[in-house]
Amino acid sequence: MSYKPAICSMSLGRAWAHTLSPKLAAASSASLPGIEIFFEDLLYLASSLPGGPTPSNQLLAAHQIRAQCTTLNLEIMGIGPFNNCEGLLSPTARAQKLEELHLWFEIARILGTDIIQIPCTFMTEGVTGDLAIVSRDLREIADLGASQNPPFKFAYENLCWGTFNDTWEKAWSVVEAVGRDNFGLCLDTFNIAGREYADPCAEDGKCVGADVTFKESLRRMARTIDAKKIFYVQAVDAERLRVPMSESHAFHVEGQKPRMSWSRNCRLFMCEEERGGYLPVMDVLKAICDEEEGLGYKGWISMELFNRSLLREDESVPREHAERAMRSWEKIVERMGWENKVEPLNVAPRKAVSRVSQKEVESIEISARL
Repeated sequence: MSYKPAICSMSLGRAWAHTLSPKLAAASSASLPGIEIFFEDLLYLASSLPGGPTPSNQLLAAHQIRAQCTTLNLEIMGIGPFNNCEGLLSPTARAQKLEELHLWFEIARILGTDIIQIPCTFMTEGVTGDLAIVSRDLREIADLGASQNPPFKFAYENLCWGTFNDTWEKAWSVVEAVGRDNFGLCLDTFNIAGREYADPCAEDGKCVGADVTFKESLRRMARTIDAKKIFYVQAVDAERLRVPMSESHAFHVEGQKPRMSWSRNCRLFMCEEERGGYLPVMDVLKAICDEEEGLGYKGWISMELFNRSLLREDESVPREHAERAMRSWEKIVERMGWENKVEPLNVAPRKAVSRVSQKEVESIEISARL
């Protein structure tokens, strides 16, 4: 296995400003072979269908996405995020998430992917961080996924603004506690560095002593995680704020943690130092991928970028961000010395896929109601 670049669909424009179809076309035109479907995009597409985002329309949207991606030679490598499904204290809330998960299985099956991404919870009420309860909930999800035909894998991610499991170490503890082969990690360079190295509220944008403590954390990560449990990697950077986050900052949102507000507005593609990128994300990537001093991971490298630029209602946004992502990938390959370790990019369009037939529509709608 070698390295393959992908991009998250949301990173080509937020759904309320840019529809999915031109974003997929932009990714293909930039020679990106993989796409990570952000559920928000699928939901907005379903909302545009008669009747709104019903379960049956979500399945129809999945069929449309799969058809376009097949035509564009884009491989759908995952879907997410399946949010806030751990440590729920309400039995009713837990049951609702499990019911939702069954719809996700149908959606992912249509899309042709076996990976569902789960971020750590960022809920602050009605949840617990007790590892026994969190692992119980996620183990149940993993077992449900394993019982499907074909089975599904779950990639668990620490968010740097997460309520409980906000570091790679805590996320790995969850994966170990779940103890299932189909439950592993999504390692995100931003979320790893954004919690242990960066502090958007500090004048210098860094945690106290970060230059020393973060290097040690990465060395520990390279000694700790089982590389077989890394299901894919997300690779982006972020800009250092000229003015530290505070309640008076333009990016501040009441009730939102500073790191989340920073994340939503300021992520950058890797190797974009000219735009203000400052996190040691190449060090994170080396710790994950280096064969001698790191974990030796190989596989998908997906670029998941949130930024205020994605809100611009300009039709050039998807193309610009796809091209930036591809330039980032080329620099990553050069800096990591991967010239002979990446799969050749082949974006020759496949044979066009026909539209979903009325018979298929009826079958989908019946399935969604069961």
